[in-house]
Amino acid sequence: MNVRIKRAYEEPAMDDGYRVLVDRMWPRGVRKDQARLDAWFREVGPSNELRKWFGHQESRWAEFKKRYFQELDQNPEGLDELIAKARDQQVTLVYAASDREHNNAVALREFLQKRLQDTP
Repeated sequence: MNVRIKRAYEEPAMDDGYRVLVDRMWPRGVRKDQARLDAWFREVGPSNELRKWFGHQESRWAEFKKRYFQELDQNPEGLDELIAKARDQQVTLVYAASDREHNNAVALREFLQKRLQDTP
């Protein structure tokens, strides 16, 4: 599996490969030149309504993932490109949330892993 996750506030590394921001909003306090991103896929981030509902409350994590995966299924823009990149090279999903275990990048990685397994 060629998909990693990394906070936007961590130093980019040479082995990050293709770095893509997967949040709808730009991370506070991060300059564009510092982020060293290859792409910004706003459309793969959760909707504002879902993001606000979740509020990074761990008790809502399972339901957040369910709703987020439904959003991704209904709006696959950007997913095909991420899947194609992950087949060929290292991809790092960059996110801003402070919770490292319960955020959209963690959920998106899980979603992409399943898609990569399901498609040849």
